[in-house]
Amino acid sequence: MVYTLTFNPSLDYYVKVNNYKSGAVNRTSAERLTVGGKGINVSLQLKELGDDTVSYGFVAGFTGEEIRREVEALGLKHRLFEVAGRSRINVKIKSITETDINACGVEITEKDVENMTCALKENLKDGDFVVISGNAPSYLGDEIYADVIDSLKQVKGVKFVVDACGELLCQTLKHKPFLIKPNLFELCEIFGIPSSLNDTKIIAEYARNLQKRGARNVIVSLGSDGAVMVTETKQACYVRAARGQLINSVGAGDCMIAGFLHEFIKTGNYFKALNFATASGSACAFTEGIATKEQIEYVESLML
Repeated sequence: MVYTLTFNPSLDYYVKVNNYKSGAVNRTSAERLTVGGKGINVSLQLKELGDDTVSYGFVAGFTGEEIRREVEALGLKHRLFEVAGRSRINVKIKSITETDINACGVEITEKDVENMTCALKENLKDGDFVVISGNAPSYLGDEIYADVIDSLKQVKGVKFVVDACGELLCQTLKHKPFLIKPNLFELCEIFGIPSSLNDTKIIAEYARNLQKRGARNVIVSLGSDGAVMVTETKQACYVRAARGQLINSVGAGDCMIAGFLHEFIKTGNYFKALNFATASGSACAFTEGIATKEQIEYVESLML
């Protein structure tokens, strides 16, 4: 079973504006509303691939009720805990370029986190994966994800995947997560280096530095340039992404994680898993939502 944790689920409101102008009245040519949040995206892609998954998270207010309704309509198993505040609505403007406006969202207390962690611990068993994705409210502190892992790792054999940025990610390394997935910008931000870095060998060296700090496996996603991975079996892999028309980049990194777990659970092969992960991320970017297994397999065939 793969459990995902999303501290701040959302409703994502996509609007297409043919020629967006800042400071002016703009008219949409198309719009859609979907449920979002990084862990939820991971679970939705895993479900599409036929894997067992449950999405945990926090919701609040009338927007939280809509998130719950949308998740249930999609047939996704979930444990969404009611907290204070109001779940966020993020605005995604699609024009000549993409512009994201992400809201603050729910009000979470340490007791809320404890309640969710305890509920999840009751269901965990040896061999399960826990994916912790996205941001958490800053007032909970940089160690909140590390604290969650510290509590859940008492269940023997559970593997943790972390997709977060900055100290929120770095604080988890002491608990030796099975996999972390910074993108290139996040990697460069951790080490204070220019984000223009494009040498895959140097990228792999920085990824190995994160291994030395505790991560067992590290994937660095490079967007349309593919992905670099260093593994606990001392391998370094680079996969070039397939070329295609970018439709929507939101959720591509989440689908990459889902694709990796799907293939790794099936084969135990890191390179095959990275290849399928990269295809999953690209297929998501080439569609308006979660890609089907057939779409991912087609994109993967273009990479061979």
